Amino acid sequence: MLFLEHNPCLTGGSTAKAENLLSKEETLSAAGVGLFLLQRGGDYTAHEPGQVVGYPHIDLKKRDIRLGDYLAVLTISIRNAVLEIWNVELLENRESPGLYLKENPKKKLVSFGVYAKSHFTSFGFALNGINTLETFKHIHPCGALSSDVVSLQILGKVRDWEMEKQRFMGAFLFHLDALLSK
Repeated sequence: MLFLEHNPCLTGGSTAKAENLLSKEETLSAAGVGLFLLQRGGDYTAHEPGQVVGYPHIDLKKRDIRLGDYLAVLTISIRNAVLEIWNVELLENRESPGLYLKENPKKKLVSFGVYAKSHFTSFGFALNGINTLETFKHIHPCGALSSDVVSLQILGKVRDWEMEKQRFMGAFLFHLDALLSK
């Protein structure tokens, strides 16, 4: 399991649509925003400092888990950890992958981009914590509007980001391990 923060960048997955990239490469470069096309699921998303970007590397075959079941476990683990640490309830939108606020289902807090090859997972999720969301203005994130993306800071949920981030990572791993061990 890797937890990272990235410099401002955009990533496009295997289903990235050209019309969802709003800025030219020259504009992105001048703004210090990298652009990367990756072998992961999903459309364009943005990464910035202040996000928790998680990359679970799981051998699904060894654990006898189907990809669909793994995605459900990943989603539940994130939902449980966010609820535990910030008391924010999240829900899924089957038509637009990610996790959204239960109180406002248009507002997206977590993006997904998962890939599995030979039953081994890579890539994962991005949780918006204290990031500015400025990089999202260069795209229609996963085909939606950048104004539909929200962060924990905007929600007024962050008190001590460094401590809460550590607690989230621990809670996420606890829930993930518990669900994968069933």
